[in-house]
Amino acid sequence: MHFVETGLAGAYLIELDRHEDERGFFARSFCEQEFVRQGLPPRFVQCNVSFNRLRGTIRGLHWQAAPHEEAKVVRCTRGSLYDVIVDLRAGSPTRHCWAGFALSAQDHRQIFVPAGFAHGFQTLEPDTEVFYMMSTAFEPSSARGMRWNDRALAIEWPLADPVLSDRDASWPLLEQA
Repeated sequence: MHFVETGLAGAYLIELDRHEDERGFFARSFCEQEFVRQGLPPRFVQCNVSFNRLRGTIRGLHWQAAPHEEAKVVRCTRGSLYDVIVDLRAGSPTRHCWAGFALSAQDHRQIFVPAGFAHGFQTLEPDTEVFYMMSTAFEPSSARGMRWNDRALAIEWPLADPVLSDRDASWPLLEQA
């Protein structure tokens, strides 16, 4: 695995080291030792799948508040998406900065999202599936979110007229979250 810095402290794009032959390829998508060498949490306690029928679906921006902050590794296993992370950590030099990355089933890239970041994505094609490894089990009382289109963040989502849940459409703005 190759850990590529994203410009947001502690967040990495993970590119797989593919060993290819006429059959296809083999690659590790997680290695505890490599995560430890990179200074990342090596333990994940929950895996989630998100299936999204429609192109343009936005899920997020979500995070878990203390004491249930979560780090996650996100990978697109079917289709493609635009993944967004926002640094919410107090005292971070990149606090309230965001970064976005195209992920697809074809490129096999992953994003490591540190604890203290908000996360969301927009699907770029129908029937997109996302796989998450979570460092902490979901705790409903710690679930938080903020508006996907907050002008204070000015996130450049690739598709206009997104498909949103009522919950994601009504999260507060950053200054209220």
